Amino acid sequence: MSDRTRETMGYVAGLLTAAVLTICAFGLVRWPGVVGRLTFAAVCTLGLLQAIVQFRFFLHVRLKGSGRDDLLLLVFSSIIIALMVAGTLVMMANLRSRMM
Repeated sequence: MSDRTRETMGYVAGLLTAAVLTICAFGLVRWPGVVGRLTFAAVCTLGLLQAIVQFRFFLHVRLKGSGRDDLLLLVFSSIIIALMVAGTLVMMANLRSRMM
Protein backbone atom coordinates (compact mmCIF):
# COMPACT_ATOMS: atom_id res chain seq x y z
CA MET A 1 0.00 0.00 0.00
CA SER A 2 1.42 3.34 -0.99
CA ASP A 3 1.87 6.27 1.38
CA ARG A 4 -0.77 8.29 -0.44
CA THR A 5 -3.35 5.51 -0.10
CA ARG A 6 -2.53 5.04 3.58
CA GLU A 7 -2.86 8.79 4.19
CA THR A 8 -6.18 8.93 2.34
CA MET A 9 -7.51 5.98 4.35
CA GLY A 10 -6.49 7.80 7.54
CA TYR A 11 -8.43 10.90 6.49
CA VAL A 12 -11.49 8.81 5.59
CA ALA A 13 -11.34 6.99 8.93
CA GLY A 14 -11.04 10.32 10.74
CA LEU A 15 -13.96 11.79 8.81
CA LEU A 16 -16.20 8.82 9.52
CA THR A 17 -15.25 8.75 13.21
CA ALA A 18 -15.84 12.48 13.58
CA ALA A 19 -19.21 12.19 11.81
CA VAL A 20 -20.33 9.31 14.04
CA LEU A 21 -19.31 11.19 17.20
CA THR A 22 -21.15 14.30 16.02
CA ILE A 23 -24.30 12.35 15.17
CA CYS A 24 -24.21 10.64 18.57
CA ALA A 25 -23.94 13.98 20.37
CA PHE A 26 -26.82 15.48 18.38
CA GLY A 27 -28.87 12.34 18.98
CA LEU A 28 -28.32 12.50 22.73
CA VAL A 29 -29.52 16.09 22.83
CA ARG A 30 -32.40 15.62 20.38
CA TRP A 31 -33.84 12.48 21.99
CA PRO A 32 -32.94 12.68 25.68
CA GLY A 33 -33.50 9.31 27.25
CA VAL A 34 -31.60 10.01 30.46
CA VAL A 35 -31.28 12.73 33.08
CA GLY A 36 -29.94 16.13 31.95
CA ARG A 37 -26.69 15.91 33.90
CA LEU A 38 -25.87 12.52 32.42
CA THR A 39 -26.61 13.84 28.93
CA PHE A 40 -24.33 16.82 29.62
CA ALA A 41 -21.53 14.51 30.77
CA ALA A 42 -21.99 12.28 27.72
CA VAL A 43 -21.90 15.24 25.32
CA CYS A 44 -18.76 16.58 27.03
CA THR A 45 -17.13 13.16 26.72
CA LEU A 46 -18.07 12.95 23.06
CA GLY A 47 -16.61 16.44 22.56
CA LEU A 48 -13.35 15.36 24.15
CA LEU A 49 -13.24 12.28 21.92
CA GLN A 50 -13.95 14.53 18.94
CA ALA A 51 -10.95 16.70 19.83
CA ILE A 52 -8.75 13.61 20.14
CA VAL A 53 -9.92 12.38 16.72
CA GLN A 54 -9.16 15.79 15.20
CA PHE A 55 -5.65 15.84 16.69
CA ARG A 56 -4.92 12.25 15.70
CA PHE A 57 -6.28 12.02 12.16
CA PHE A 58 -6.16 15.56 10.81
CA LEU A 59 -3.33 17.28 12.70
CA HIS A 60 -1.24 14.06 12.89
CA VAL A 61 -0.37 14.52 16.57
CA ARG A 62 0.84 11.30 18.15
CA LEU A 63 1.43 10.91 21.88
CA LYS A 64 4.47 8.66 21.56
CA GLY A 65 7.60 10.50 20.56
CA SER A 66 5.82 13.82 20.25
CA GLY A 67 8.13 16.74 19.85
CA ARG A 68 8.11 20.23 21.21
CA ASP A 69 5.90 21.52 18.39
CA ASP A 70 3.19 18.96 19.19
CA LEU A 71 3.34 19.87 22.86
CA LEU A 72 2.99 23.58 22.09
CA LEU A 73 0.05 22.81 19.82
CA LEU A 74 -1.73 20.89 22.57
CA VAL A 75 -1.05 23.56 25.20
CA PHE A 76 -2.19 26.40 22.94
CA SER A 77 -5.34 24.51 21.93
CA SER A 78 -6.14 23.73 25.57
CA ILE A 79 -5.75 27.39 26.54
CA ILE A 80 -8.00 28.56 23.69
CA ILE A 81 -10.68 26.00 24.54
CA ALA A 82 -10.53 26.89 28.25
CA LEU A 83 -10.91 30.60 27.42
CA MET A 84 -13.89 29.92 25.16
CA VAL A 85 -15.64 27.74 27.73
CA ALA A 86 -14.95 30.16 30.59
CA GLY A 87 -16.13 33.14 28.53
CA THR A 88 -19.31 31.33 27.55
CA LEU A 89 -20.05 30.41 31.15
CA VAL A 90 -19.50 34.00 32.32
CA MET A 91 -21.78 35.37 29.60
CA MET A 92 -24.51 32.82 30.35
CA ALA A 93 -24.33 33.55 34.09
CA ASN A 94 -24.57 37.27 33.36
CA LEU A 95 -27.59 36.73 31.12
CA ARG A 96 -29.24 34.53 33.74
CA SER A 97 -28.75 37.16 36.45
CA ARG A 98 -30.28 39.82 34.18
CA MET A 99 -33.28 37.64 33.42
CA MET A 100 -34.06 36.88 37.07
